[in-house]
Amino acid sequence: MKIINAVKKQIFNILKYFFLIFFALVAVVPVVSCVFTAFKTADEYQTTSVITPPSNWLNFDNFVKAFQTANMGRAFLNSLIVMVFVLAVSVIVGTQLAYVLNRFEFLGNKLIRNLFLFASLLPSIAMQVSVYKIMSSLELVNHLYGYIIMMCGTDVISIYIFIQFMENISPSLDESAIIDGASYFQIYWKIIRPLLRPAVVTSCILKGVAVYNEYYCANLYLMDKRIRTISTSLYTFVGPMGSQYNLICAGVLISLFPALVVFILCQKQIYSGITAGAVKG
Repeated sequence: MKIINAVKKQIFNILKYFFLIFFALVAVVPVVSCVFTAFKTADEYQTTSVITPPSNWLNFDNFVKAFQTANMGRAFLNSLIVMVFVLAVSVIVGTQLAYVLNRFEFLGNKLIRNLFLFASLLPSIAMQVSVYKIMSSLELVNHLYGYIIMMCGTDVISIYIFIQFMENISPSLDESAIIDGASYFQIYWKIIRPLLRPAVVTSCILKGVAVYNEYYCANLYLMDKRIRTISTSLYTFVGPMGSQYNLICAGVLISLFPALVVFILCQKQIYSGITAGAVKG
């Protein structure tokens, strides 16, 4: 019996590591292929496999050409402008909504929370017809400020992060401040907001990455080449006569670098912020 159990355990371990390695390769191979392609010339890309290493690792011509041709400098600036405004509005509105929903009991509190949850379940692409019609009627299409206004929509995930984090902030702090004569806004601004800093950092990172990588709406509402974001600037190398995948991959690596640096530097805040509030006490 012990031999059978040992054999079963060994088989289970073999299968476990097999699937771990398999899915790791599935995730890594596209990235490796992108890196290889970014360093290849057009002729080398057409004559070699996508998983064949480039002959010259010091060939940075694709990166220079991709940056200049796609006007990625301007695209980075547009993406930065959008991110700054969207994150500022998201944090201010999200923390205030979380404060009201968490600290005040009123008729419709649970209904509002359920509506937020229901809104997060709806596919955004299914609402784009009505959203585009509204944006077109207000003449906000093909304007960077119109795209910013649309992207400033309430982020449900951020609100729930703020609410869960606020569960660990004792209401006695609010009561002490009220006794000292503080208003509700002063309690929010001087007590709750500073304590929500880890959750704010987490929300900014998650929301910022989502805005930075957003392609569908940016391509739909920003058709002018001068106001393209970093995600749509790579569309420059796609045309009816074919796609220049070596330049696309080079542009992808350029656009990936800032997000990768931010994630590496702030991964502790991301993980701690998401799990904060999961355990009360």
